[in-house]
Amino acid sequence: MIENAVIGAVVVGAVLALFVVLCRFRRVHTTVDDAVLDAIQRLSKAAPELRSGLTERAADQAAKHLVELLNCVAVGIEDVSGDVMSWDGQANHHHRDMEYAIQSAKDHNRREHVNHEDLPCAQRGSCPMRSAVVVPLIVEGSIAGVLIVVGGVNSNKRLMRMANEIAGFLCTQLELAKLDESKQQLAQAEIRALRAQISPHFLYNALNTISSLIRTDPEQARELLQEFADFTRYSFRTSGLFTTLAEELRNIDRYLMIERARYDNRLNVRLKIAPEVLSVTVPFLVLQPLVENAVKHGVSRKTGGGTVTVIAQDNGNEALISVEDDGVGMDADRLFADLRDAHTTGAHVGIGNINQRMRSVFGDEYALMVETAPGLGMKVTLRVPKFHSGVRADLPDYTASEDEVPTHT
Repeated sequence: MIENAVIGAVVVGAVLALFVVLCRFRRVHTTVDDAVLDAIQRLSKAAPELRSGLTERAADQAAKHLVELLNCVAVGIEDVSGDVMSWDGQANHHHRDMEYAIQSAKDHNRREHVNHEDLPCAQRGSCPMRSAVVVPLIVEGSIAGVLIVVGGVNSNKRLMRMANEIAGFLCTQLELAKLDESKQQLAQAEIRALRAQISPHFLYNALNTISSLIRTDPEQARELLQEFADFTRYSFRTSGLFTTLAEELRNIDRYLMIERARYDNRLNVRLKIAPEVLSVTVPFLVLQPLVENAVKHGVSRKTGGGTVTVIAQDNGNEALISVEDDGVGMDADRLFADLRDAHTTGAHVGIGNINQRMRSVFGDEYALMVETAPGLGMKVTLRVPKFHSGVRADLPDYTASEDEVPTHT
């Protein structure tokens, strides 16, 4: 949240600084409010594509809007290898003539200025260019490319300041793109960690259970083998950070079907799911580790077994989801200490990972709520907003229909 506020402040500061430059450089015939609105609108149009990084498409979109914003002769963007990603405007015949200045800007990490008088030009009398500024685009300490702003007047100071402000704006967007990429990589790493937490013992025991049923109950063995195949296909899919609650519930139903075959009457399952929340988008693999924790660390350690209860209900703008067991439980202070040190001890890493993902995606107010005590089982509750910016389910080829998702047992 603080990170978003800092980013917002940086962007607003860049817009205001650029506006001041533009007001001094151009004769503004509209009101100040109209000029500010125009600058913000043009910058907002130049920004979105850059959030995916410095691509040719992003450079084309940005250059087009920046030429209009600066009211200059041309805007060019070149990558660090020397390829022109975009040139919007006139005087493109001078790009080769400015190669020394472009290379110098990259080599020395500094702004370079070019006078038209110093360049060979067959259109000396009619060429729109009078000067140009080349500014390196520095992203996280490295040069990502260069910005070239070509002006039609000899006001070098103002052209330089304009180019500096625009370069700063572009660098901010590219840094945000890097941040988005890092967040995506972190999210993927968290999912890989959750996959690794799917107990190898569960996989072994599942196959052992199925094997033992082949002779005594081949029909059930075939059914469990199909459920096991679907469980592993879903859990180890390679794409998507989000899914629907219906898909998550279908997967934990597969898991619990296999575990019930193993534990027989020692494991009871109770599901109570409100149909209206099945379409809510949730982080991928957000429930299965909690259910596995309830079975493995709660019910299986209790003499005589117990019950795992999963409830999902409508709660206004949110879905309220809980995973509860009446197993052995544990001391709450010890659990919280384990969660705090999970990155070094590995204890309860599944719960800690999910807690971190919920906070990262939806905000700190969506941290897990955990209730437990020795001998009284454990209850983990998640609040999931029904709508959240940037959160969209990535569904596999096969998706569960509402009829296939158990809602009450």
